[in-house]
Amino acid sequence: MRPRVVRVHIEELVLEGVAPGDRYRVGDALQHELTRLFAEQGVPSPMASAATLDAGSFRFGGAPTMGPLAAQAIYGGLKK
Repeated sequence: MRPRVVRVHIEELVLEGVAPGDRYRVGDALQHELTRLFAEQGVPSPMASAATLDAGSFRFGGAPTMGPLAAQAIYGGLKK
């Protein structure tokens, strides 16, 4: 069985309060966590038929935890 290919395009990710030098670290952590969530939990069924989805906005603490927490919030929003 061939693995399913999932492409997620995040048009804009606003990182208020994050140092400019941390933006890539946050983005890489977000990508890593989303990849892990899709691999372990699969594609949420509402997403399978959606062409576009607005994941909304959310606030989190500092840069070290922002990527994984943002990914979890996005993935959780895809389940709805």
